[in-house]
Amino acid sequence: MAAYLGIPISTVYDWRVHGKGPTAYRFGKHLKFAISDVRAWIAQQREPSSSEPRRTDRR
Repeated sequence: MAAYLGIPISTVYDWRVHGKGPTAYRFGKHLKFAISDVRAWIAQQREPSSSEPRRTDRR
């Protein structure tokens, strides 16, 4: 997953420790991620589009 996202492996482990990453499968000492789980997790991380109207009146 680190290579797929272009991030350090340590970041993947930090996400696991804090429960922030996608579900992983353990095979012995190795963690594996289903690409479908990674893609679904990525989609959940998307920030709202900047084209959505923003509410400016504050009550």
